[in-house]
Amino acid sequence: MSKKHPHLPRTACFLLFAAPWLFSACSKPDYLSDCIPDSSLRREQQELTRLLRSPDTGREALFTVKNRIARNLAATDNLPALTAFLTSDAVRGADPYAAYWLLMAADVYMEQNSPQIAAYYFERILDNCKDLTVRGNSIHQICLQNLIRITDSPFHLVRYYTDYIRQFPQDEKIPEFYFLLGRAHEKAGEWEKAIQSYTRFLQLGQYDILVPDIPNAYAYAKRITDYNNSAKDWTFATLDELVTSVKRAIDRYDARALERYRAKVNFFSMSWKQDYTDTEDTQVEFQMRDFMHGNRITYADELDPTSTPYEAYLRTSGWNQYVTVWYLYFRKVNFPADPNIHGRWEWAGIYYGEKI
Repeated sequence: MSKKHPHLPRTACFLLFAAPWLFSACSKPDYLSDCIPDSSLRREQQELTRLLRSPDTGREALFTVKNRIARNLAATDNLPALTAFLTSDAVRGADPYAAYWLLMAADVYMEQNSPQIAAYYFERILDNCKDLTVRGNSIHQICLQNLIRITDSPFHLVRYYTDYIRQFPQDEKIPEFYFLLGRAHEKAGEWEKAIQSYTRFLQLGQYDILVPDIPNAYAYAKRITDYNNSAKDWTFATLDELVTSVKRAIDRYDARALERYRAKVNFFSMSWKQDYTDTEDTQVEFQMRDFMHGNRITYADELDPTSTPYEAYLRTSGWNQYVTVWYLYFRKVNFPADPNIHGRWEWAGIYYGEKI
């Protein structure tokens, strides 16, 4: 059994139900054959239609008849007739192959660049049809893969990823889908569930997994879960309070205070040319006192002009003989999972050298 069909031309996507009354080009009532211009193919279609309606046609033979009818319509670029046939009671009803016919209809609409209509049929298959196997592949799995690919709604994606993980737990995409399930929960504002999904993803140990549009998925999930599990006691209510406290600590050469003020999770130190997602090279392991003893540390009176309401930079200098200029990086905490710290400020990192 195959879900492939000949390539079809583009057509209007309003043919959602492809009802027979739309076929104004057909003057005769039998749309399955009368719209086929080739006479020999039309005669074959007429015979197939007779077998389709005959009570003597067995189940297996009936599938072959229906499949041939559909492919004849596809071969003649008769999309309205094809979609009407694939979604009609003649094909569906108690047909054990209903999932196959609806999948074929969905494929037609995908090829016609009408994913919303295709999604309607993918959903119908999942909700109403028993699963079938097409060339070794589950139709339900094919439907979920397509819905995941064409869906933007995080709420719908939560359902699709969850169903996929539950139904196909041995699939090679499961680690990626656990991560993407976390992303969908996050975008939907379901932070507790997002963290649960990220935690499960991390437990799978896929350190080098590649997820489209996410440079380092493992590091991304780890930053969120580590942050969630931390004390989060280094944040300040306002940027002014944070900057003032850091400046006072520098004035007093109080390295211990600076250690208290900087974030204990995901704190980075890197040059301006480095990528923040490259966590192995940016995570801080030094102690502030190692760079303060014997040096004259100074700071700018005002924050850097490029600072915004969400992040700020303070230029400092005198830290060591190799890179004397450090920009201390402060950011507003964006962590809705914990309303007690969401919107507060933290000292999140250090950029080495003059700004580029």
